[in-house]
Amino acid sequence: MNKKMILILFVSIFSNAITSQSKEEPIVLNTETGDIYGTLLISDSLKTTPIVLIIAGSGPTDRNGNNPMMANNSLKMLAEGLAENGIASVRFDKRGIGESANASTKESDLRFENYIEDVKDWCNFIKKDHRFSNLIVLGHSEGSLIGMIASQEKQVEKFISLAGTGFPAGEILKRQLKEQPPLILEMSAPIIEKLEKGETVNNPPQMLNSLFRPSVQPYLISWFKYNPQLEISKLNIPILIIQGSTDIQVSVEDAEKLSESNKKSKRIIIENMNHILKESEADKTKNIQTYSNPKLPLKEELIPAIVNFIHEH
Repeated sequence: MNKKMILILFVSIFSNAITSQSKEEPIVLNTETGDIYGTLLISDSLKTTPIVLIIAGSGPTDRNGNNPMMANNSLKMLAEGLAENGIASVRFDKRGIGESANASTKESDLRFENYIEDVKDWCNFIKKDHRFSNLIVLGHSEGSLIGMIASQEKQVEKFISLAGTGFPAGEILKRQLKEQPPLILEMSAPIIEKLEKGETVNNPPQMLNSLFRPSVQPYLISWFKYNPQLEISKLNIPILIIQGSTDIQVSVEDAEKLSESNKKSKRIIIENMNHILKESEADKTKNIQTYSNPKLPLKEELIPAIVNFIHEH
């Protein structure tokens, strides 16, 4: 057996040893409006380790980064990558999603603050577990805003924004609607402006009903009022902002706005990483194809960047 083969064998054994130390188990957060289900991945049961609370993005995205239309396992891979580096994690299905479906309220009763309070409750729950040392909150996409607001509580030691928006949701929505036929934005802009003022809109146009139906307007109002640049400025803890250069949903400008808003933050732009944290070209069609490839690995620079930040003093 030559030296190269011995080295490969050693690395393989070492990697398997690390993996064998980790243990995945279900975890449940009890709330007054139903149970929220998650997965605890313990990196090493023999010693106290840091732990990362992973918050998924918008829509029906589950704890693994998947939704009913596509599977990419991005957040599952993230948790596994952390475990391989001695860092535990909790990832969970938001209320109304996946196993936490029964924790949902009526759409008209749902507010953005519900998600924020859930993350605060997860933080309190985790801090009572003496197997873990520092608590790091990591929010992906919309989860970034939820996480940065929840991290204003004292129990969080560090915050990571991963592909998080740097502008209020109303502005983001207008920007996205510019890609539609001009009439769509022309009809939508006045509605968005009213919602931004906290006012509901009666009888939105039928073709816009999926976006602005009356039952979802209270949630949009509660979401639109938060400005990520203002919220991140309130944090007095170490902050890491990570953004991919080929993200077709969130731009590098978003990361710049966030980092400019808090001088304690560290910004990392990962070249050719898209919104689901995978290697991708900027071409929209090819980019979206990665969203349904659960075997495609995470961009290789991502896990080391997060691990280094967590271990920094």
